[in-house]
Amino acid sequence: MQATQNKVSLRSYNNSWYKPGGNALKRTCWYFVNIFFFLNPLNPFSKLKVWLLRLFGASVGQEVVLKPGIRIKYPWLLEIGSYVWIGENVWIDNLVQVRIADNVVLSQGAMLLTGSHDYKKKGFDLLVGAIDIQEGVWIGAKALVCPGVSCGSHSVLAAGSVATTAMEPYTVYQGNPATAKRTRTILA
Repeated sequence: MQATQNKVSLRSYNNSWYKPGGNALKRTCWYFVNIFFFLNPLNPFSKLKVWLLRLFGASVGQEVVLKPGIRIKYPWLLEIGSYVWIGENVWIDNLVQVRIADNVVLSQGAMLLTGSHDYKKKGFDLLVGAIDIQEGVWIGAKALVCPGVSCGSHSVLAAGSVATTAMEPYTVYQGNPATAKRTRTILA
């Protein structure tokens, strides 16, 4: 005999504690800037996009390459170092802080996800966790970095993999969930 189980009730969902920063006008302006200048494939100019990110409060270093189709939730919660490449259709879903250090590559379709839900709670409560991507990391195409994950210096997340826990420096991760496969050796 199966025990009676509680049910999810989205009616009781309450994320009133969550404050994304910026006021409603700023968030609305960013929504349209994101559509017209970042998601629009007719705007390939990185310098304009870097300028817009800074205008909306992001910290962005030098020589950053931003390809078309990039989706960013809140630029004021984003820090990008220098010599960073962000590929087509990357989604930075930064409900909280995302830090991308120098010389990082986010390949096509990669996703940085800072939010999730507590499936054990009736109200499907919102959960958030910052993401820290340290120097020299490569996040492969269509790979996913989950909330609260730190990617150690020069680690690699292979294409299509899902990082659910911290990645050690100079280590290549692969799979879902991603596990360490080998050491990353960088030749001179």
